[in-house]
Amino acid sequence: MAIVSETPLSNCYDIKSADLSLVALVLKTTDIQAISQSLKQQLDDSPGFFDQDPVIIDVSFLNLEENDASIDLSSLLPLLREQALWPLAIKGAQGPLLEQAKALGLVDASDARIRRSVQLAAVVQESPKPEPVTTPTAPSAALGPMVIDKPLRSGQQVYAKGRDLIVLAIVNAGAEVIADGNIHIYAALRGKAIAGARGNTEARIFAQAMEPELISIAGIYRTSENALPKDVWGQAAQVSLQSGPEGDKLLVSPLKL
Repeated sequence: MAIVSETPLSNCYDIKSADLSLVALVLKTTDIQAISQSLKQQLDDSPGFFDQDPVIIDVSFLNLEENDASIDLSSLLPLLREQALWPLAIKGAQGPLLEQAKALGLVDASDARIRRSVQLAAVVQESPKPEPVTTPTAPSAALGPMVIDKPLRSGQQVYAKGRDLIVLAIVNAGAEVIADGNIHIYAALRGKAIAGARGNTEARIFAQAMEPELISIAGIYRTSENALPKDVWGQAAQVSLQSGPEGDKLLVSPLKL
């Protein structure tokens, strides 16, 4: 005998729109081994950078033919999961590749808008003319800033997820500070500083004494091998991302305190 629920069907659930923050992996090669090596290098440089982030695999830049399924998604998906990325959808796939993606549980997200293709490894050059100092940009999320009031030693890492990071003491060589928003260091920066870690191109890095091993905004970075100019090295300075016809580059300019 069937049991009929007296609960009205309209009270079983609600369907509402929802927002989900996604990471876009914009592929520029079908070489799974090369992708694996690049991701591992990224995690070696920034341990814990990915945290089970949902990801869209964007193959739009591969110039694949409609009947081309040359990229091995069955090998790519477990690789991404090993690196703490959770593939949910694919963008730009057609024909057999799209069918392969659907068979592996990916959603067709061809209509998704990707804000910016983030370069994981791009050494940039210094702009000859610094920008005027501007007001720091607010973090993308409504969270208040994370505040660290102790010196950071070599090997230590701090990550302010979805917010700004404020450090009131020295960031020593070998230490690393990461934020999805801006980074403010009211002391010397001698380690690594990674702002806009999840693609916020408006993020900035501020330091009272700019002596970094590495600075990065939205995936565009510069290492100590490319020395900073004398007018900013060891001085109060800010780092911002500047876009131009030749692509994105980091701009390091003095702060007048």
